[in-house]
Amino acid sequence: MSIMKSITIGQFVPGDSLMHRLDARAKFIALIFLIIAVFAVNSFVGYAILAAIIFSLLFSSGMPLRYFFRGLRPVYYIMTFTFLIHLIFTKGGNVLLRFGGITVESHGVYLGLFMVLRIVFLVVTTSLLTLTTSPIALTDALEYLMKPLRKIGVPAHEIAMMMTIALRFIPTLMEESEKIMKAQMARGADFESGNIYRRAKSLVPLLVPLFVSSFRRADDLAVAMEARCYRGGEGRTRLNELKAGPRDFIAVACTILLVVFIKWIKV
Repeated sequence: MSIMKSITIGQFVPGDSLMHRLDARAKFIALIFLIIAVFAVNSFVGYAILAAIIFSLLFSSGMPLRYFFRGLRPVYYIMTFTFLIHLIFTKGGNVLLRFGGITVESHGVYLGLFMVLRIVFLVVTTSLLTLTTSPIALTDALEYLMKPLRKIGVPAHEIAMMMTIALRFIPTLMEESEKIMKAQMARGADFESGNIYRRAKSLVPLLVPLFVSSFRRADDLAVAMEARCYRGGEGRTRLNELKAGPRDFIAVACTILLVVFIKWIKV
């Protein structure tokens, strides 16, 4: 499977599902409260409740579940590293394994699984937001939510634009890196054999052209925006204005109630 197909964060898949029809601002607020709920849970019962809710949201998006979990492939190493760190250095509970001077205890396994589940939930919910929301809607929603910060001099529109462009360029840069990697491998480059030092050193022929290509794309984007007389968010109008409906308020209210429920039952 190509790198491009493994990256779901930053991609947008048009559709007409319930998740697609929700207001982008409501999805942003709901995502924030879902993240709060993920970090507020302290037991596997709570994670089971969260998993059921997140799976129902994935089903409501109208896309195959494998499409979301494909986005976990790039973070496998992060999840493995996180689990091993807690497995080795977190102490407490019963001793499960002794290997030389290293002991594996039950509390380390317990906390390591917790951290892995948190990463899974964070990646899946973030992918759900970007897959069901267009980049323009993301920019408008971010700008609207940051509008109160304008009173203290924060350039809300510019920050929202930069964040959305950075998010949108994730799959583009991954596709570019895949093309460069295949071109280098055709010239005899080896990215898989050897120790960690040799593998890191072999990435130099990949990173240099990737950085050059990134700066070139950024320059082309800046020229295109100037050619279209883009001058920031002051006085800027929109073709499609964001409009919140009853279902958007219901979605936000449900996520808030979820956090309150989790804190109340202390799962």
